[in-house]
Parts: sequence; structure tokens; C-alpha cells
Amino acid sequence: MKYKWNLKPLPDESSVLRLCSEIYKTAKSAQRSIVQLLLQRKIETYEQAKNFFNPSLKDLHNPFEMKDMDKAVQRILQAIENQENILIYGDYDVDGTTAVSLFYLYLSELYNNVTYYVPDRYKEGYGVSFQGINYASDNNISLIITLDCGIKAIDKVDYAKEKGIDVIVCDHHTPSSELPKAVAILNPKQKDCSYPYDELCGCGIAFKLAQAINIVLERPESFVFKYLDLVAIAIAADIVPVMGENRILLAQGLSLINQKPSIPVRKLLQTAKQPYTTTDLVFVVAPRINAAGRIAHANLVIELLTQKQEKEIISKAYEIEYLNDKRKRLDEEITQEALAQIIENQEENKKTTVVFQPFWHKGVIGIVASRLIENYYRPTLVFTKNEDKLVASARSVSGFNIYNALEACQEYLEQFGGHKYAAGLTIKEENYNKFKEAFERIVSQTIDKELLEQRINIDLEIKLEDVSSIFFETLKRFAPFGPENMTPVFLSKGVKAKEFRTVGDGSHLRIVLTNIEETVSFVAIGFGLAEKKTLLEKGQPFDIVYQLEENIWNGRASIQMRIKDIQ
Repeated sequence: MKYKWNLKPLPDESSVLRLCSEIYKTAKSAQRSIVQLLLQRKIETYEQAKNFFNPSLKDLHNPFEMKDMDKAVQRILQAIENQENILIYGDYDVDGTTAVSLFYLYLSELYNNVTYYVPDRYKEGYGVSFQGINYASDNNISLIITLDCGIKAIDKVDYAKEKGIDVIVCDHHTPSSELPKAVAILNPKQKDCSYPYDELCGCGIAFKLAQAINIVLERPESFVFKYLDLVAIAIAADIVPVMGENRILLAQGLSLINQKPSIPVRKLLQTAKQPYTTTDLVFVVAPRINAAGRIAHANLVIELLTQKQEKEIISKAYEIEYLNDKRKRLDEEITQEALAQIIENQEENKKTTVVFQPFWHKGVIGIVASRLIENYYRPTLVFTKNEDKLVASARSVSGFNIYNALEACQEYLEQFGGHKYAAGLTIKEENYNKFKEAFERIVSQTIDKELLEQRINIDLEIKLEDVSSIFFETLKRFAPFGPENMTPVFLSKGVKAKEFRTVGDGSHLRIVLTNIEETVSFVAIGFGLAEKKTLLEKGQPFDIVYQLEENIWNGRASIQMRIKDIQ
């Protein structure tokens, strides 16, 4: 695939010199690079830099700054005092299941009459369901706490009220102009909520609710902080910004996972090696958690994460591993079928990808949508049939708001919801072609053509000789990485290859790089870049875009470059 290189604008020179002076007292080349990276992340003062490099739990915001937090806590404590039955209701993805697990573990330490409910992905679909409320009514439950869902469940909350059930909504998805008539709504994205940080995930809001209850009951902070491993998994998996409060929660959660992981989390991480990173949470833990809800039922995940008996944990983890293997096979098969459909329908040059087969497994269509974007870089929807309706997962390209595009097509939609880059929707089968045409038209009219080119966003241009052990050690402190704080990408121009060869299955490239003067050299790996070998064989200087990583071989650590592209 051909990439367009996009070098980010450099921060203002006076700001660079000022922050260099505050942090380093000098402005050497490597120090300037560190400061430029900080300024790109809106870290503008020494104090902000200190907090960024030392994310501390003491800097978490007061949970009672969130609108309705006092009402939510009061209603939960009232339920406990009156011996009411409480139902924790969550979504079936990573964020939802970790949120339910966290709050169930916390609340069940205080009170026995607590249970949880996660809807069946296929029978009930996303969010609060009438079936779930009927379950609550049948079990004499008088308080439902929704986690990672509920902000659009206006009719469901009304239905619960008719049955004498109070609802507390805890959600982080974008609210509509009309809100459910709940006892309390915890969502920092509400326009009249003054909470200082509005990018918490669903599990993050569950944590803040537990934290608020803990404060009122004057319990030790450790009673809440011991669940930060679950918050970290949710933050990593839900692709929320890793700055501000999320950075603190993720950093401290990762620290807990590395120092004292719970047995369930350790079992989910068994194919990863310490030290565990955000990458392990995203690519090892999250797919396994998601696999349960995609292939079977998400209750299996909650049973694992809340289990105390190691024998049962091992059994649940084994079952989840089996489901994840099945998910991978389905993902691969459906992706190939979808790619064939695009070619068969001669849709390679459209601005969107919209594909449909009635028998595709609903649980993996979101993954397939992401896979299709790797081949055809454009807003993508993958449809399948669910009873008498069609359901789809939508994924977008960087910079394009797919939620807004779907909103513009809502005359054809039965239901939709989600984020800027990922959404879900339901339509009547007879509206499929009309919707497909409308979606292509709306995207064609609104998308900037440059957004359809796959880009590599480059933070800085640096010289190879600036890559020192001190520079790399400072760079490692930018972790944990994620949206708004991605692993820095560098550009170095005019480098040379002392030696190079293909490795692995022949599709990867290993290069010993040096600068023109040959005063420094580094080993570099380019995964999937074997095709660039012909360029290197010319023996001329070339430009590289890369990230820095640590390579450990025979107990010795060295700096290695992971090349993303060569020109």
C-alpha cells in the first residue's frame, strides 16, 4: 500500500525555547525534540510536563463534580438501606463487561442483593432492552444501574418506570437532545455537566461512581483502586483519548497489572510477556473478551472477571480461548467473501464500502469492517441479517465522522448509535439499496478527498545521531500510548543501508541503518516492506519513517527502529 507522509506542524519556536529552558535549562537538539513532542500534546508548562511524566492517582478529579453523581450515590445507598434488589445492566463489549464486572465486584462487597444483566447480542441487540427490564421486574428488582449504555433508552426507561423500577444511567456515548427520565444520568458529555474531563469510557464512569460511594462511606481508597486493571483494559480497548484522567487511570492500571495482576486478567494475558503494555491489552486481552459476546454470550466474561476460584477461572479462560479461535476463523472467511463481493459488484472506486450477506456472523462484522478498510481505505459498513431486520457495523477513516454521515441518512434507519469512528445500525431489508445509495452520496459530498488517502502522521523530523539512550529513555516515559498520545513517529532523511536482507517468511526487511557520515548505526525492522528491497539495492540515500522500540536479545537491550515506510 502506498502511504502519504504527513509531517505535523512544528510548535511555535518561542514556546519550544521557553519550555526547554524550564525543563532542561538548555535547548540541545534531542531536548528540543522531546519538548516539541510535549507541545504537540498540549503540554505547555513545566508543571504539566511533570504531571504528564508522573501520572498520579492524587490528580484524579472529584467524582462529585459530575452532574447527578450525588443523586446516583444517594439512590444506591437508599436501595442498600431498604434491602432493595439492584441490577447492574451493561453492554456486551470490552468496555461494558469490564464496567459491569468492576461495579458488581465493588457493590457486592457492600451488599448481597446485587446481580447483573448483559443483553444477548443477537436476541436483544445493543443497549437496554425490554426483555432486560422484564427480567428485572420478574425478579423484584427496583433499581437498575446501566453501564456503557442507556443514554438513548428513552422508551426503555419509561417502561421501567411503569413497572416501578428506578434507573440510573451511566454512559459515555453522545447524548441526543432528549434524555431518558432517569433518577440520575452520569455522562460527562451532557452539555450542562461541568465535570473537567469528558472522555471517560463506560468503565471509567463505573469507577467514578464506585469512587463516589467509597468517599461517602469513608472507606480506604484501595477498595476502589484495586479494580484499576479493569479500567485500564477498557480504556485501551475502547479507543478513547489517553490524556488527562484516562492517562492516569491507564498508567496506574497497567502498573497494577504488571505488579499484582488478578488471576482472571493474568489468564487473559497468558500469551503476552511482561512488562505488559497497552498493546497487550488491545491485541491480547480485548479480542478474547470480545469473542465471548461475539460468538456466545458476554456473561462468560463477567463470570471469569468476577470469579474467585482459580479452578473455575482456568475453565472459563479455556472456554474464552476456544471462542477466540473460532472468532478468528470467521473473521478471515467473511473478510475474503466481502472483498470478493466488492470486486464482483465493481465497487473498487467508490467513496464507501457497503457489503451484505444474510448469513454472515453478526459477532464479527465490526472486525470485518476494520479489515476492509485496510484494503479499501474509506468509510465502511458490513451488513448481515438479524431476524427480519438488517444490522450493520460501521467503521470510518481518520478524520471523517461516520456518525454524522449516518445521521444524514436516518430516514432509512430504524436505529443507530455510536461514535465518530465506529457505529452500529439497524434497517429494514427493503431499505438496503436506498440506504446504500444515500450513504455513498452523503459521504461523496462531505468527505475531503485527502481523507481517502492512507496517511502516516509523522510527529517530528530528527537526525539519527539524536537517537541516544537518554533520548530513548525519556521517550519511553511518554507511555502509556493511545489516541491523542500515540507512539511518536519520526522521519529521518538521507540515511544509508550498511546491510539489508529479507527475513521471516520473506515479506519483512531487516536493515542496518547508518547516517551519511557513518557515525551511528541502528538495526531496523520493516514488517511487510520486502518490496522496498529494490530501492535499497540502488545504494543511494533514502528517507525513512519509523518508531523506536526496545529489542532484547540474549539478555541485552538495544534500541531498534520499526520502519513504517521508505521513500
